[in-house]
Amino acid sequence: MENKLKPAIIGGIFIGVLSVIPFVNWANICCCLWAILGGLLATNLYVKASPAAASPGDGAIVGGMAGVIGALISLVVGIPVAILTSAFISGILISFVEGFDPRQAEMMRAQMLASQTVAGAIVNGLISAVGLLVFSILGGLVGIPIFEKRKREVFTPPPPQNFG
Repeated sequence: MENKLKPAIIGGIFIGVLSVIPFVNWANICCCLWAILGGLLATNLYVKASPAAASPGDGAIVGGMAGVIGALISLVVGIPVAILTSAFISGILISFVEGFDPRQAEMMRAQMLASQTVAGAIVNGLISAVGLLVFSILGGLVGIPIFEKRKREVFTPPPPQNFG
């Protein structure tokens, strides 16, 4: 487990930091991109450091550990950042939409006001944290066939004996 911790911490920091930076975090709209890449990063680092061939289970564990770390960073840092920047970002988005359809911008303004509360930020943060965890596990699973080129030793049991 110890050899999984360092790659998981690095992958988790990658996930967490990029998921809380305003505007950069929008890449998570694309299937939690930072979570998948963080899971891939953690798996790659684990495979490079592992003396034996890694299994898909190892990738899922390392990716999941990175996801937990990234989700914690996202919750602890992301919720305050979201509360502080939500009015500014909402203003930018609404002014952009107003250029196309003023009625749509007004509907968008009403929806964003509801999510600019502390409770709204916490709910969004929890939903985001679950997404980061799930997609980092997926990144860890996908990383094993990409990065692990060594053959695993497969133990084949002996054939059954006939007693009769």
